[in-house]
Amino acid sequence: MKQTLIWIGALIVGALLGLWGLHPLDQFMEFVATVYTRLFQLLAIPTIVLTVITTMAGMGTGRNSARLFRRTLIYTLLTTFSAAAVGALLYVLIAPENLPAEIIGRGDEAVAEVSHQSFYSHILSVIPNNIIRPLLEGNVLSLLLLAFAVGIALSKLPETESKAVVMKGLQGLQDILFQLIRWLIWTLPLGIMAFSAQLLAQVSAGVAADSLGLYVLVVLGGNVIQFFVVLPLFLLSRGLHPLHVLRQMMPAVLMALFTKSSAATLPVTMDSAEQRLGVRKSVARFVLPICTTINMNGCAAFILVTSLFVMQNGGVAITLPTILLWMVVSVVSAVGNAGVPMGCFFLTLSLMSGMGAPVAILGLILPVYAIIDMVETAENVWSDSCVCAMTDRDLAESVADS
Repeated sequence: MKQTLIWIGALIVGALLGLWGLHPLDQFMEFVATVYTRLFQLLAIPTIVLTVITTMAGMGTGRNSARLFRRTLIYTLLTTFSAAAVGALLYVLIAPENLPAEIIGRGDEAVAEVSHQSFYSHILSVIPNNIIRPLLEGNVLSLLLLAFAVGIALSKLPETESKAVVMKGLQGLQDILFQLIRWLIWTLPLGIMAFSAQLLAQVSAGVAADSLGLYVLVVLGGNVIQFFVVLPLFLLSRGLHPLHVLRQMMPAVLMALFTKSSAATLPVTMDSAEQRLGVRKSVARFVLPICTTINMNGCAAFILVTSLFVMQNGGVAITLPTILLWMVVSVVSAVGNAGVPMGCFFLTLSLMSGMGAPVAILGLILPVYAIIDMVETAENVWSDSCVCAMTDRDLAESVADS
């Protein structure tokens, strides 16, 4: 409780500093925020690799690991589909109108400045052809595939002295990594203050765009409903108290809000799940790296709502079959989105370009995308936390029953 109050206090102080509007102070806070983001990104990659390798090596490919992965995948798909469904429902209810043609034209230049990556290129980039490149590029999905392969290979090796030495070395590296994470978390109130100041400075400078108000309302409204209503209902269905889980995972949710990166937040998410929520290490260190990669509730809702909005402005009739089709497309795209900077934006741009839709609208979304991305990332990490907690509860019940 004390730590949560300190974090909230840092959040308030940072907001006040951001509203002050002093340019040198804003620059300094942006520098501090960037330092913290880079430090967590530095720790996130080895965290993913080591935790997956050691967990798979210890669990093997037997009944427990299969059941753990199956539960994780089921909850991931259920929560992601529900996020897309909430976005679709809000889109129908709020029904944002088409933008004037002259406003759409203003987005052409912004879209032209955004690098474009096709969906097929993204899929190919996941398959590594060099063991060093995924580390240098921070390609989370490629690293996850490599870590799974190495972990399973270790689990299949006979119990020799060589294997024991390798396992002890990996576990030692993991212990060092988690010590560094704990030190960084101890200083995090300073980072939260800087993140908060940076955000408020951007908002007061006019980042938000009024012309896309209803669209933004649909996207953010869907995230809020998923966060505060749908995911808590999932927890209640498994006998877990939503407020308790949220309170224990609050450091990770706040960190995700300001870093806009589930991968960078992973060290805090794992520490909060193990040390605060009490999830077993074998579960947290298996489920959370996977969820960080494929459990993208906020991204699915963004792709769906944005695609419908762009297609509508391109003259496509938004019917029920169209909505259902794009719900499936958005979920599949979100699951395959991990590891790509601004992945939701790029994937939506790719999908809409292939349809000949007016992608210039995405240029108008860019000024507000930073805010949307913050909320989506916080929702993603909250969903990761829920999936982890529910999986841990399910496995505990299955052990008790047996």
